Amino acid sequence: MKRLLLGACAAALAAISTLPASTRANAQDWPAKQVKLIVPFAAGSTPDVVGRLLTDYLQTKTGQTFVVENRPGASGNTGTDVVAKADPDGYTLGMSILGPLGINAILFGKLPYDPAKDLSFITMLVTQPNALAVNASLPVNTAQELLKLIKDNPGKYNFGSIGNGSLSHLSMEAMVLMAGSKMVHIPYPGSPAAMTALMRNDVQVASLPAIAVTPQLGGGAIKLLAISSNERSKLLPDVPTLKESGIDLVGDAWSGLVAPAGTPAPIIEKIRAAFTEALQSPGIREKIAPQLTEAIPTTPAQFRARVDADIKRWGPVIQAANIKVN
Repeated sequence: MKRLLLGACAAALAAISTLPASTRANAQDWPAKQVKLIVPFAAGSTPDVVGRLLTDYLQTKTGQTFVVENRPGASGNTGTDVVAKADPDGYTLGMSILGPLGINAILFGKLPYDPAKDLSFITMLVTQPNALAVNASLPVNTAQELLKLIKDNPGKYNFGSIGNGSLSHLSMEAMVLMAGSKMVHIPYPGSPAAMTALMRNDVQVASLPAIAVTPQLGGGAIKLLAISSNERSKLLPDVPTLKESGIDLVGDAWSGLVAPAGTPAPIIEKIRAAFTEALQSPGIREKIAPQLTEAIPTTPAQFRARVDADIKRWGPVIQAANIKVN
């Protein structure tokens, strides 16, 4: 951890030294005034909770004020557009997820900003697996058994999601495509409503954020079959991944940090180093673990590469299932 932080600081100082004096001063002094973090989702969402934890840490660490502003709407596009159009000075940042940074361009057809041109990618922050769960009455105990059941019974079963075009929707559509079958999609306004529908057997299957599923396992109404991450979660070590179950499907729900395009690279590096330090602090890790969330700090290039890979993964699913938001 110390080597990583020292490396980040060295990179920031090396980049700063090549800039004009005024820009060097701005980068070295960040944060020299209030920092605004735009969260494009409602209060209480995972990006909101994580954003507030990190900004609380940084406010204490730096002595500067960090303000979280929720700007929900249009599947995250509204708040992300605010970031894209802000001054590129390092004092307006944004939390975001795959939708507004990539696949919403496919789902919506047109966005008010260009994610590839109007935003600077800083770092990925956290990730949480989706959990594949079924109503306990369904006669399956593994993901492979579920896939066969879907294949043998086209159109018989319903699946719930947390919204049209959401990761929970796309991951289930991918499974239906793999089965060469059909299911009825019923979108809900959020995880609690989707979980209630699953427990009532209004829907028989759902792929939802793991933290929405695990608290309900003790009641006996649902069964957890697998999680969608590339590897087993350290926080759910006994739950197999879909890949382990023979289903080539990965789809964890991550959050990342962005800034307006044109923000100077040394300031981006200073911000990245600060948020990385926050993510690696024991206090933050202890607070996000109960949400089944893990820290995954990256470089800007690694962050952009992940977005590109996810667009490549989900774009064909969106097109094959003919999913549109508007």
